Amino acid sequence: MPMPKQRYFDYAATTPLDPKVLLAMLPYFGKEFGNPSNLYGLGRNASRAITESTKTITSILGCRPDEFIYTGSATEADNLAILGIARANRDKGKKIIVSQIEHKGILAVCDVLEKEGFEIVRLPVLKNGLVDLDVFKKELDERTILISITMADSETGTIQPIAKISKIITKYKKNPRATLGQFPYFHTDASQATKYLNINVDKLGVDMMTLSAHKIYGPKGIGGLYVRRGTKINPIIYGGGQQNSLRSGTENVPCVIGFAKALSLNEKNKKKEFVRIKKLRDALEKGIFSPHRRVAEEATISKVILNSHPTKRLPNFLNISILDVEGEAMLLYLDELGIMVSTGSACNSQNLEPSYILAALGNSYEHIHGSLRFTLGKGNTMTDVKYVLKHLPIVVKKLRSISSLDLSLNQKKWQNKIKK
Repeated sequence: MPMPKQRYFDYAATTPLDPKVLLAMLPYFGKEFGNPSNLYGLGRNASRAITESTKTITSILGCRPDEFIYTGSATEADNLAILGIARANRDKGKKIIVSQIEHKGILAVCDVLEKEGFEIVRLPVLKNGLVDLDVFKKELDERTILISITMADSETGTIQPIAKISKIITKYKKNPRATLGQFPYFHTDASQATKYLNINVDKLGVDMMTLSAHKIYGPKGIGGLYVRRGTKINPIIYGGGQQNSLRSGTENVPCVIGFAKALSLNEKNKKKEFVRIKKLRDALEKGIFSPHRRVAEEATISKVILNSHPTKRLPNFLNISILDVEGEAMLLYLDELGIMVSTGSACNSQNLEPSYILAALGNSYEHIHGSLRFTLGKGNTMTDVKYVLKHLPIVVKKLRSISSLDLSLNQKKWQNKIKK
């Protein structure tokens, strides 16, 4: 039996390398192999290539070239932002505010800092996935040195009001209570948002911002951190003093070139692709939620729930829960049909514990375990959407017929774990 055509719906996990990006990178894997720290010709060529790439990136961000640091990943950039600020400014305050739905690259670091004596406030989110700003305003005080809120989370795609949060912080700084002057600093992770949203740092009002190349059809193994000039931050990697001593280590020249090319291409196509992808996502959503739509042997899907804000989310995200069936089982059946989706964020996909992000929204164990995340991208077409709409109801119907799902015992275990 021939293998079905692959239809990829997991662009939030990673994206394929754009051929134009690969073409730009290739010389730096071969004849242009120089170390940018060397003064002879090959080294100077590499250094110039990095300089030009950095200018491309920072022109899009609206910042100075010396305000952007290359890292090995978005996770490293998040670590640098949180650890770097905390350890450089512990004498000014030890309170850090994040949301409950931050990326693990932030939450795990906060766990470490908590053991070092820092106070970590994990803001609750509303049922629609937005951070509770009333709680945020109450938590802001003179001890707060850092706030980190993701621009759009990696499971539901819900977009946080970053510019609005920045205005709240700016207003607070003018308050007599804000005795720390430039504090608190404000960081956002824009890894998922970069493809579709405006990432101008001044318009957003952020002091630091994390980016990831492989989320925008660039290479894996490189991320970046914007750090506003004057921000007091310590490195987390020490060595030869590259990148103003904030990130020692020989720069990954091919990936720097690829990062800049990918971001440049993304910026040129952003508005057009936003409209195209949203049209596909909306067609997929409408097809799944339409109660009277019939496909393939009278199959329909009932008991479907949307796991994100209905409008304030990225245009390529559709996270749903289909009750009375396991998300992992649906994923495997769909994979046999050539449809690749996720049951949660890529960083958490090997962990069968319920999604902490969906749990933060107040969802039940059964609700969470029936979740599927579709994230669309450049390779998707309306033909792919129709293919999913044809086969998903059949898969759900089959799984419901062979499995009487009783999650009550697992739910009790999960609830007890949360209480601990």
